Amino acid sequence: MSLLFTPLEIRGRTFNNRIWLAPMSQYCSPDGVVSDWHLAHLGGFAIGRVGLVMTEGTAMLPTGRLTPLCPGLWNDEQEHAWKRITDFVHSQGTLMGIQLCHAGRKASVAPPTAGAGPIPHEHGGWQTVAPSAVSFDELPEPRAMTNEDLEEVLQAHVASAHRAITANFDVLEVHAAHGTLLHQFLSPLSNRRTDEYGGTLENRMRYPLAVLTAVRNAWPQDRPMFVRISATDWVNGGWTIQESIILSDELRAVGIDLIDVSSGGSHPTAPIPDDVNYQISLAEQLKAASPGFTAAGGRITDSAQAEAVIQSGKADAVFLGRQLLRDPHWPLRAAKELSFKIRWPNEYRLAARWE
Repeated sequence: MSLLFTPLEIRGRTFNNRIWLAPMSQYCSPDGVVSDWHLAHLGGFAIGRVGLVMTEGTAMLPTGRLTPLCPGLWNDEQEHAWKRITDFVHSQGTLMGIQLCHAGRKASVAPPTAGAGPIPHEHGGWQTVAPSAVSFDELPEPRAMTNEDLEEVLQAHVASAHRAITANFDVLEVHAAHGTLLHQFLSPLSNRRTDEYGGTLENRMRYPLAVLTAVRNAWPQDRPMFVRISATDWVNGGWTIQESIILSDELRAVGIDLIDVSSGGSHPTAPIPDDVNYQISLAEQLKAASPGFTAAGGRITDSAQAEAVIQSGKADAVFLGRQLLRDPHWPLRAAKELSFKIRWPNEYRLAARWE
């Protein structure tokens, strides 16, 4: 019996299986508007029978984008464009989630294909904001956020959550990993504040928890809400797995349904392990110490490996990224390898026999 293909129910939504698409930036959304590319890209995973199609990181403010070509959800045009995609994903019997993301001090950079360097103001760049005026690597120094900035970003998260309801997303995930703004508040490497939002662990968690509580209150009670965290910075003096466990308890207490476990992103040269299961072990530690729905991801490539993660109880679902880019129909292949009978799209039914 394959647990990887066992449905999972969270609040009022049932995921057909535990194979979920990880958020992956595409850098092709001028003015924050998704296009036919995203319809084909994300729709292909629904055809391939992924249990949850998750968007790439989507900004709630223009200045929250990592690059000028990252998608957004702050106006009607963006909302309508996303709705077109959620409608198609739903037509395939698959759930769709949106990841809200504010890049903080990492924002205002060029896409990787254009060098990923900072964009000068005269070429469309903007002043970045962060908990403290501490630069990331060689990027320009951000402006430390004022109380007015904190309130603006919080309200922008709530406004985008309301738009996500109208666009008919099933799941909302807030990005608090990989050195994005909320992670910047959590990590001592980027948070040097001396007010109620800096210093102690309780203070560093205060603003992220305020944002997440406000979003949970805005998001329908019958729809799941996730948070992606970096379980560790992999740097001495940075964010730790022990702090992540404490944070996870706080997240579950305010109504977060699932912790999406990743790592790193706060330090450009962090010594991240090269072990295949290095992040799966983090998810296992977190789930054991803070019981509740947990997802693992990172370097998951074959069906037996994914099945073992679920069978062992290390996580309740797995997020796949690069492997699904290589093979968008990977769940169909995995079902064959695990001897599980899966429903193929009618249009592809002639391919359902592998002989």
